[in-house]
Amino acid sequence: MGEHRPTLVRPPPVDSSKAPIENALELTELSIIGPDLFTNTRELWHPPGARGIYGGAVIAQTLAAAQRTVPPDFVVHSYHCFFVLAGDSSVPILYHVERVREGRSFCTRTVQARQRGHAIFTVTCSFVREGSGGAQAVSHAAPMPAAALDQVPADDYEDPAFLHARRDDDPFQSFRCRTDGGQKKGEKEEKEPHDKRVWQWVRARGRISDEGGHRAHLSALAYISDSYFIGTVTRIHRLWRYPVRLEDVAALEPDVREHLRKLNDWEGFGELEEYEGRPEVGMMVSLDHSIYFHNPKKVRADEWMFTEMESPWAGDGRGVVTQRIFSKDGTLLATAFQEGVVRIKQKDQGEKKSEKKAKL
Repeated sequence: MGEHRPTLVRPPPVDSSKAPIENALELTELSIIGPDLFTNTRELWHPPGARGIYGGAVIAQTLAAAQRTVPPDFVVHSYHCFFVLAGDSSVPILYHVERVREGRSFCTRTVQARQRGHAIFTVTCSFVREGSGGAQAVSHAAPMPAAALDQVPADDYEDPAFLHARRDDDPFQSFRCRTDGGQKKGEKEEKEPHDKRVWQWVRARGRISDEGGHRAHLSALAYISDSYFIGTVTRIHRLWRYPVRLEDVAALEPDVREHLRKLNDWEGFGELEEYEGRPEVGMMVSLDHSIYFHNPKKVRADEWMFTEMESPWAGDGRGVVTQRIFSKDGTLLATAFQEGVVRIKQKDQGEKKSEKKAKL
């Protein structure tokens, strides 16, 4: 009964002709059971300390499942999902696709991800037929910040060595960079949280295969879009979010303390000493996630893409973050939104040791 069975079918060998993210997001069709039914081919990633599976994996696989049910000349333009329950990486996920509408210009799909008979995730996404907008159309797009181009990582960029201990099979790379006019080390904070921006460059490792095509690129972008998204709120408010208390950092083993220092600096959180007296994160979890794909056929997720995140509001234990995703040539590829729970530890919380783990 307690056997670890993260997939319904024994996973096949890793396909070396595909990018790591293609292997990680591979789906198995279950047509023998019913139409438009899929499951994860490989075990999904559960980030250390997280409440469940990495949300980007379920976002990407539900999109991939929906894409399999639409005509080849339709591309996704709108994706809206809710995280209902934390996913368990030791249990297979069943993806049920419903064909809600078939139109000449648009078609609609809903996908429900289920584990142990319960919905853990639900999404509605819309697809548009290419070229259906007509030869003439209104057009504009927000530009990529000019200063971002001064910080493009090299094509042969290698992750810092200290990151390899965190996860050696990460299917995508991130490169943090400082915003134009952003705070430098040692400088006093002057910007309000809603005026701050978080910048990074991201890409899928390896090369996405021709077989995967543009749909694999879109699934990869969806996967990457959840990276550090709601975490933007903790950055702009400078919240302490590690499982060890700040006052206990000095007692850590030197190599552990140094790793924490490097990680904190690399992720854009600054020096550890700057967090003295800052609030601590009590709970952080995504509630919903939306993506608008503006130029789906121009997405090349295995090339560097620039993301800019900001938060217009936070309060009552929640926060909202927006994200713009650009290609290296400045094309606005997608705009994403996410709301999540961001609760800080209350002053009396540490005294309630016998209290059960918080639930939503």
